[in-house]
Amino acid sequence: MASPAIAVVYYSGSGHTKVLADAVVSAAASTGATSALLRVDELTEESWNFIDEADAIIFGAPTYMGTAPSAFHAFAEKTAGRWGVQKWHNKLGAGFTNAACKAGDKNSTLDYFATFGAQHGMNWVNLGLLPGWKSTKGTENDLNRFGYFNGAAAQTFSDVGVEGVHPADIATAAHLGRRVAEITAVFAAGKAALENRTSENHTSERELITAGA
Repeated sequence: MASPAIAVVYYSGSGHTKVLADAVVSAAASTGATSALLRVDELTEESWNFIDEADAIIFGAPTYMGTAPSAFHAFAEKTAGRWGVQKWHNKLGAGFTNAACKAGDKNSTLDYFATFGAQHGMNWVNLGLLPGWKSTKGTENDLNRFGYFNGAAAQTFSDVGVEGVHPADIATAAHLGRRVAEITAVFAAGKAALENRTSENHTSERELITAGA
């Protein structure tokens, strides 16, 4: 069976979200998946083809003014034709975001990604982690330190460079990449098994018809 293909489709303004995107795509690739990191405002025809053929698409962008930036929304609007024919139907999807504030309405962006995926008929993969840093025994170095469930959420101060992205947030993003890749592999294997069984059933039916003739 071919390895699953995973497209990490992202936008980053300051570079902070790019650090997370790198972690997501690297972790996905570490499982044996074929993964590609694709920036929404630099997509080529080859990029679009990879997205269309991918088994899973992971969306990522910072949270600006309570949602993803305009560059991501422009990408989303370009998919209207694909939505019309449900070209991404039954792909798996997931999302990650970053903001300068610890809260920062990041859930709005993750909800937007999930809704965007749902409109395309995609199946959403959640973060799959219990919240970290929720008791006096926890620390800011815990995975999922802000307690999000429908995606990976990070916080990076606005006045630091890419080196300021928190290691726990990078690790959480990597967890998301591995999780999506692993679930996608199971999903793809099940799909292949069903297709093989259907093919075998059709072959048996043809043999019975031939024998009866």
